[in-house]
Amino acid sequence: MNALPKLETTLRSGLPFVYLNAAITADGKLAPANRQFVPFTSKRDQDLLFELRTRCDAVMAGARTVDSVPVNLGPGSKKYRDVRLKNGLSEYNLRVVVSGSGTLNPRAEIFRHQFSPLIVLVTERAEKNQITRLKNLGAIVEVCGEKAIDFRLALRWLRSEWNVRRLLCEGGGEINAALICEGLVDEVYLTLSPIVFGGRDAPTLADGPGLAKLASATRLKMKSSHRWRNEMFLTYSVMR
Repeated sequence: MNALPKLETTLRSGLPFVYLNAAITADGKLAPANRQFVPFTSKRDQDLLFELRTRCDAVMAGARTVDSVPVNLGPGSKKYRDVRLKNGLSEYNLRVVVSGSGTLNPRAEIFRHQFSPLIVLVTERAEKNQITRLKNLGAIVEVCGEKAIDFRLALRWLRSEWNVRRLLCEGGGEINAALICEGLVDEVYLTLSPIVFGGRDAPTLADGPGLAKLASATRLKMKSSHRWRNEMFLTYSVMR
């Protein structure tokens, strides 16, 4: 693992340092065409996920990720919580879920754990009864945008109200794309798995409408690469 970034040189005005973590197939997919996530990487990749969580103040994921996978976005076992403390962080990270409409499954695994604050970012599209239900489940609800999540606004709020200096985003593809397109991502961690899902409707690392011109593409600079058996672990910094 790389050392923690020096925040005094990496923090932009009022924004946290943002890094993405994703595992993709050889054809760039996050899941099969039915968009139901199935584990397809090694235990080493699973360990990396928790190692990356030891470096952040908050972990963020989308509503569909939280609904479809039994995750709690927490730091994991005591081994990883001890590393967080050694890194000067709280034992448990803040948890952030993005749901524009606020329609999260109330039986999702994430609501069964109260070890750290759970924040749900919604838009003005979220109905009052949905917001009330989320609050009754123990979530803190913040409206960030009219029809779509204003991620720059959301990140500034997380920085100012919750002192989030490092934010780890774990997808899905549309959230990744929005953060990348708005220039909010600093680093990208990719695990490349030697399988092919195929499917034009299968989710990718960066979904959404995409860009029409090459000149508008976000450029990455490779920081490190490591092979473990048949997987490749890649780290990129985002070029400004």
